[in-house]
Amino acid sequence: MVQFAIVEDNLAPRFAPLSLLRPVFELRCGHFTAGERLRRACSGATWGAILRPELVATYQELFPTGHCNDQAWLAAAPTILVNGRWLCGAADLAQVQRLQPGEFASVARIENDWAAISLSPEKVRELVDATPAAVSDWIARQLPGTRRIEVGGRLIEYPWHLIEHNPEQLRIDFAARRTHQSQELTDPRIAVLGDPGQLFVDPTAHIDPFVVLDVRHGPIWIDAGVQLQAFTRVEGPSYIGPQTQLFRANVREGCSIGPVCRVGGEIEESIIHGYANKYHDGFLGHAYVCPWVNLGANTINSDLKNDYSSVKVMVDGTMVDSGSTKVGCFIGDHTKTALASLFNTGTTVGVMSLVLPGGELLPKVIPSFCRVWHGDLDQLPDGIESGIASARTAMGRRNLTLSAAQEALLRHTFEATFVERQQTLDRWRQRRSKTA
Repeated sequence: MVQFAIVEDNLAPRFAPLSLLRPVFELRCGHFTAGERLRRACSGATWGAILRPELVATYQELFPTGHCNDQAWLAAAPTILVNGRWLCGAADLAQVQRLQPGEFASVARIENDWAAISLSPEKVRELVDATPAAVSDWIARQLPGTRRIEVGGRLIEYPWHLIEHNPEQLRIDFAARRTHQSQELTDPRIAVLGDPGQLFVDPTAHIDPFVVLDVRHGPIWIDAGVQLQAFTRVEGPSYIGPQTQLFRANVREGCSIGPVCRVGGEIEESIIHGYANKYHDGFLGHAYVCPWVNLGANTINSDLKNDYSSVKVMVDGTMVDSGSTKVGCFIGDHTKTALASLFNTGTTVGVMSLVLPGGELLPKVIPSFCRVWHGDLDQLPDGIESGIASARTAMGRRNLTLSAAQEALLRHTFEATFVERQQTLDRWRQRRSKTA
């Protein structure tokens, strides 16, 4: 029987800080991550993953049945490797399941890249190192000698692509799940604008009176245990994940929120990955927010420049032109913002940082394990220890614990981001000295 392995390739560093604590294929777009989408489509099949070594322990903790960086397992049976940057639908995954050894799938109109490749056990045994960099190089050498078929979907290359493609992926995922039985909304005080067939409400979700669900421009999926407070408005396409609560929120189209989030204020074309809070008013647009982030009251980000030019974003140490006029912010795990924090377009905030506003726009790049304090940018004074303690507290409030593997990954990330942190702080101090 064929087995599947989802692969994180050598472009993973581009997705930091979002990918510092998870593989790229566990970043959300639409209803699911790419990993979730593959596991659902290939239910019952044996599966594994190829990812950065430092992520193996935490990933194995989440998915104990998966085979992580397991060379012996890869070579035990015919294996289909699936690119973790591939956004697709159920039909594309079904086509990939029919690949024969010696065939690879390429996204239509994209050359020299791959969505999936089918390999015999003998071919897989040529792999001497099951790590993302080694696998990327090895697959590139295989493609010229294999038979190519074209599939749909797209390959993401930068973090803002998750935001750009989220509205379409929301539509694709809704269509694939539409066989579920939706709750019938009988309260006339709940307004559904558009075709009710474009709305799914889980039977366990609760919707207060005076909620507006607008599906005129796309579908809305409201998952299990969701609570929508009165005077909330949700526009499709959008996804509200399990156990999420919306408090008087204005959710514009193109949003994925949850699971287990508490959200208020205005949100537009943003992804809140899960276990994050934006309880109070404030605008969040064209943004990606990782788990265990808390955005304080009136935290606001800009997602459009005054001159309408394309937004530049720091990617793997280099400022990259996104080619898009609408890019908000990217916020890593366990970061906290205080009252009235103001983020510029294209801002990146690393893992476990503290943002205390100084009445002006915040730095566009805030490295991991740093703080903005009285208008200055600096490393957390005690390194990582207060952040670890805060993480334990925040997770405990959701009846979860910070595992030993998760703590070890945070400590590894603290060391791994040292050079980037020091370089960014040096540049910040140089700029400050010139303007003093």
